[in-house]
Amino acid sequence: MRVVVLEGSPQLGGKLSVAEVAGAGVDVGAEALLARRPEGTGLIQAAGLGGELVSPGTTAARIWSRGEMHRLPARQFMGVPADTGELGQTGLLSAEGLARASREPELPATHRDGDVPVASFVAARFGPEIVDRLVDPLLGGVYAGRSEELSFEATLPGLAQASRTHPSLAGAAASLLPSPPPSPAPSGPPAARPAVFTTLRGGLGTLPPVLAAASGAEVRTRATVRELVRGPRGWRLTIGSAHTPEYLEADAVILALPGRPASRLLGGVPAAAGAATALGEISYASMAIVTLAYPDAAFPQLPDGSGYLVPAVDGRPVKAVTFSSVKWPHLRDRAAGLVFVRCSVGRISEEAILQRDDEDLAALAAADLAAATGVRGAPADALVTRWGGALPQYTVGHLDRVARIQASLAAQPGLAACGAAYAGVGIPAVIGTAQAAADQVMARLRIGSPPAGGTRASGTPASGTPVSGTPGQGGE
Repeated sequence: MRVVVLEGSPQLGGKLSVAEVAGAGVDVGAEALLARRPEGTGLIQAAGLGGELVSPGTTAARIWSRGEMHRLPARQFMGVPADTGELGQTGLLSAEGLARASREPELPATHRDGDVPVASFVAARFGPEIVDRLVDPLLGGVYAGRSEELSFEATLPGLAQASRTHPSLAGAAASLLPSPPPSPAPSGPPAARPAVFTTLRGGLGTLPPVLAAASGAEVRTRATVRELVRGPRGWRLTIGSAHTPEYLEADAVILALPGRPASRLLGGVPAAAGAATALGEISYASMAIVTLAYPDAAFPQLPDGSGYLVPAVDGRPVKAVTFSSVKWPHLRDRAAGLVFVRCSVGRISEEAILQRDDEDLAALAAADLAAATGVRGAPADALVTRWGGALPQYTVGHLDRVARIQASLAAQPGLAACGAAYAGVGIPAVIGTAQAAADQVMARLRIGSPPAGGTRASGTPASGTPVSGTPGQGGE
């Protein structure tokens, strides 16, 4: 079997990328993955990098709202509070907002007919302040989206399912959270809990080249696929410019690229028109990561949390900040005397702020950070990394769109798709869709050992024929 990966961009890895800032390599794309999902950590272990996994020093985040830092409630599920008493201790809501939220457990169950926006359902239960001050900042940090547009069923599937059996949404959220830790023994420290997140010591951006080398696949960069058509022996891909096209014949193809480029390629496959239409309906948000490196002396004291989120209603340019050197203590060992900070800029429909040049955007992020933390002076180094069309928006009806895509592609022998547009934008979720896509095309090809006598098994490609071509256009 021959596997060819066609990546449209100059380098492999997509949103897993390491760059040098102040002489140290740091992630400028995704910087953490869920430790409790086996797809991510399992792939890292299989690549031989299990010994490089590290745990965060802290994941205690805050909300910066109305000019003050507020503790993020521990008993909440993506901003939906499981304990309104704890919520009151954060000072995040007004007295009126807290009173409204506190009545939620007493309300009758809210009926919903089909999919609904997150904001409308949560606000009907807790009031609008919970949405503005808690839910929207958390969803904005994950999707760069807005809760009034995002699908409750697709973005919070566990909570949506639990809400069908719990009349109270606070009760549904509580059912998804681990039990509070027991009180520590008088003579001992509190019991440690398994880490929720993990990363690689050298950065998650170090993973793709290791995987590529271990896979044995032929990896080609700057190889944009312009056309995909069904041929007599499988699939034909057209690569490169219209003046000097190159053609590749493949028995199977996995589309590992964003929705709209995938939709354009499927325009050449009339039988997959349903998938092409549904993929074209998925919108994407652009954003930028501004990485700032400060000397230790710039901070009056080192922040004691992993970072903070900012509600969109506050109108600040930076929507989220990660104190990387606090969250990941190994960075302090690699770059002594420096504090690395990640500032996330840009939500859906906020593209205007991203039109600023790098210097202006870095200065804007540094000024916003100073207002929130009191950091003094200019950073020692700064890097702006732009992610255009980076995050798919799981708007209302998203699960129906994904079902249409999957049904349409399943009817095409040897054709599948994977990526962040389908079942979650986190790294383990994306890996899960890739594993499912590989299983799908392998099942259709019925790859197996030749039977006795040396005859080729049915569906086994002739020598030298690629089994899987994966067109990439910036890839996920």
